[in-house]
Amino acid sequence: MLHNFLIQLKNAIFAPLKKPKFDMIDKSLFKKKELYPFQKNIVNQIIKVLDTEGRNFNLLFQLPTGGGKTVIFSNIAKEYIKKTKRKVLILTHRIELCIQTSKQLTALGIENKVVNSLVKTLDDQSQFDSFTAMVETLNNRLQDDKEFIKNIGLVIVDEAHNNSFRKIFQYFQDVNILGVTATPLSSNKTLPLKDNYDKLIVGESIKSLIEKEYLSNAETYTYDVNLHGLKIGVNGDFTVSSSDKVYSNYFMQEKLLFAYEEVALKRKTLIFNSGIESSRSVYELFKKHNYKVRHLDSTFGDTERKDILRWFKETPGAVLTSVGILTTGFDEPTVETIILNRATRSLTLYHQMIGRGSRKLENKSSFQVIDLGNNVRRFGYWQEYIDWQDAFNYPDRFLEARLSEEDDMMFEAAYELPRNLKEKLKSPGLLEEFSMKKVYDYCIDAGKKGKEAVEVSLDNHFAVVKENSEDMYDGLMLLDELQDDIERRLKHYTKCITKATDSYLNWLKETYNRQLSQRIRQELDAE
Repeated sequence: MLHNFLIQLKNAIFAPLKKPKFDMIDKSLFKKKELYPFQKNIVNQIIKVLDTEGRNFNLLFQLPTGGGKTVIFSNIAKEYIKKTKRKVLILTHRIELCIQTSKQLTALGIENKVVNSLVKTLDDQSQFDSFTAMVETLNNRLQDDKEFIKNIGLVIVDEAHNNSFRKIFQYFQDVNILGVTATPLSSNKTLPLKDNYDKLIVGESIKSLIEKEYLSNAETYTYDVNLHGLKIGVNGDFTVSSSDKVYSNYFMQEKLLFAYEEVALKRKTLIFNSGIESSRSVYELFKKHNYKVRHLDSTFGDTERKDILRWFKETPGAVLTSVGILTTGFDEPTVETIILNRATRSLTLYHQMIGRGSRKLENKSSFQVIDLGNNVRRFGYWQEYIDWQDAFNYPDRFLEARLSEEDDMMFEAAYELPRNLKEKLKSPGLLEEFSMKKVYDYCIDAGKKGKEAVEVSLDNHFAVVKENSEDMYDGLMLLDELQDDIERRLKHYTKCITKATDSYLNWLKETYNRQLSQRIRQELDAE
């Protein structure tokens, strides 16, 4: 029966020329998930807000990983279709999430269509009440035909913190947009979610879901690690290359093995790494010690990936070391231990990784978290209360306050220049080796004013501009490209003097840029 069902599902999803697709499937094979009381309340609350506010009102909904976002927004889609007679579009960024959502919609009796790479046209849309699409595929179709999908009244965005969805919004006017995420913080801090959503509804907290026995509780074990050598990339997180180097060394490998054997021995364990090199090193380490281990990354084909995940599900005490792809769209309740074999400056990623272990089972009320990246020190425990309204309304202040709690991280991690800038410079080390904290400490130790550290920094930036510019115009263009580095240094300075208000930092940047610009104009001959 299972074999026949899989064949039917494959034909329905991947054979766009046969129709109607889901009419070909015995819908009794899809199991309808009943809503928990808190989920019913959320559905009713969101439908009421959308009904009250009318069209062109965008709503963001937050719920922790494991809270049942898919079943919630599928039921919202059902209620919306019944109430308005308009269609619903659900956007995801992975095909697994598309299929998972489509199965839930079908279980609820909603005629729906998965728009994947095989679907080039939608000639007869009348038979479908809902469409589920990967964002990149749909964007390609809409670029060719703005009316590729018609009569959409509600657009639901899964993993709404991901900014790739923004490009789709322009094609849908006079609609409601409902974003759903566990962490209402934009993946790009320069594009805050409040620019696209009018209101945030916060669902049950992690602590509440644990107390009501909907989620497993996390027992967290932290190990101090030396993160010297990590570099911060242009996206604000630690670079893969520097993380691979740090986490592949002998001492970090030994600490990982010690932590696993101390806390998680013989438990089904999921290990998150930053890069493929470090994940493969973990695989070799555990294999050498005769543990049941497999490695998985984005380069694996679909068949091999399914085989590994099946092995992981069915094997007691299995260890799966992975990179990136299992942070979303992966649901394996039998996971007993999560190991963060990496450091991150992303609160969203932190919650996504730990959330993979929070699924509840009849014989599972808790799981273990092993932190080997000082992440708990950076973000707090996973169960701790977070004011998501504050994060939504004031994202810059929220992030700065949290990251500044760990003073050593901004100073401990070296800064990695963007590659395109690094390639332009004759001596990139002039920028990379400059440390505002070290210069500030030197000034104070020498009995000078701390402000002189800013003057030393300005001299350093001018030396870089002068070395790499033929004239004033070249210098001013290079100055524009140095803005990220300038802001980073001045943030370090404000932390040194414990004066980190936005207004002071803005004044400092304006003054710094004005003085540096004047110096470039005066000392670099434009002729």
